[in-house]
Amino acid sequence: MSKRLRSSDLCADCSGPDPSWASVNRGTFICDECCSVHRSLGRHISQVRHLKHTPWPPTLLQMVETLYNNGANSIWEHSLLDPASIMSGRRKANPQDKVHPNKAEFIRAKYQMLAFVHRLPCRDDDSVTAKDLSKQLHSSVRTGNLETCLRLLSLGAQANFFHPEKGNTPLHVASKAGQILQAELLAVYGADPGTQDSSGKTPVDYARQGGHHELAERLVEIQYELTDRLAFYLCGRKPDHKNGQHFIIPQMADSSLDLSELAKAAKKKLQSLSNHLFEELAMDVYDEVDRRETDAVWLATQNHSTLVTETTVVPFLPVNPEYSSTRNQGRQKLARFNAHEFATLVIDILSDAKRRQQGSPLSGSKDNVELILKTLNNQHSIESQDNDQPDYDSVASDEDTDLETTASKANRQKLLGKDANK
Repeated sequence: MSKRLRSSDLCADCSGPDPSWASVNRGTFICDECCSVHRSLGRHISQVRHLKHTPWPPTLLQMVETLYNNGANSIWEHSLLDPASIMSGRRKANPQDKVHPNKAEFIRAKYQMLAFVHRLPCRDDDSVTAKDLSKQLHSSVRTGNLETCLRLLSLGAQANFFHPEKGNTPLHVASKAGQILQAELLAVYGADPGTQDSSGKTPVDYARQGGHHELAERLVEIQYELTDRLAFYLCGRKPDHKNGQHFIIPQMADSSLDLSELAKAAKKKLQSLSNHLFEELAMDVYDEVDRRETDAVWLATQNHSTLVTETTVVPFLPVNPEYSSTRNQGRQKLARFNAHEFATLVIDILSDAKRRQQGSPLSGSKDNVELILKTLNNQHSIESQDNDQPDYDSVASDEDTDLETTASKANRQKLLGKDANK
């Protein structure tokens, strides 16, 4: 499903006509030029999708459209709406501005620095403020007011907040109320569909009990979003969750790498990773799949006579300051894998995710697999620049003992599919 653009739609960042991309977590539509800056920020800042050439879950697109139509952009440009800001010389970008530095500087200030977001009065205990915001979010998700919840999330409310008195999370509340668009928004901000409340029930359970079957099915999809995306990248199919199939594990049609000692050693190292480090690696590979797929859409949709491709391509995953330098280096190294090497890594991750989710012991036997009969599309291929490097060497290693980030905790169940009906 894709969006049918209206002539009245404008880019949220420069007010240019005919925006063809969306920033999913910001609830805005953006033009090609502004999107080139968003992509360079990284998914932790802005998650971009093309409105026509990227597949959309219908309710996710409906969520973004609702936010856009209800003025979500005013959340990110709050102080710019004050007439005093014009007097002080502060203004948003316009279509005639150059991408660099004008639009780029504005977009970074807007989304990375949150320079124009309404600030709450400072308090001595920031954790109390975050807790208060999260409690407000907990109450708000039972309604259809998406922009209020986005505003709370922008100020620091936690999508996975466990209410100490209520004994549940905002996603439990939204699911019980049948608020599917609120569930989409919470999931974008890391809410976990597998979290149990104080009575042992998940949001999926509440959606089913309330007869909200579309929501229940969507929550299961969200739960397996990571592995579904990896499988779809390789074979163009997703598992049939309705019938209890939660994993598709493709197999390389050319199995030459299966015999490689390097590949065997890399697979063994992958299997020996702790759950935490395995989850980090899997999320990093998910981000790399997103980068490669978005690059392919980007290159296919640009007018190369008017845009200089070299200045708008994202050559590797942008640095995420929440991650250790070791992990960031490993994430960037993923761009060096050619199509075959990267596919081998993705398949190994899918296989091990299934093994860990099902609690199976290590085994050399293969699960039911689906052959990739066609050669991987060249548009996803980035030729290896260093072929004698071990496949998984510098991606989050056992020595990397940094504490889990909020993002990795929030996505833990999405990776392992914990508590989903088998």
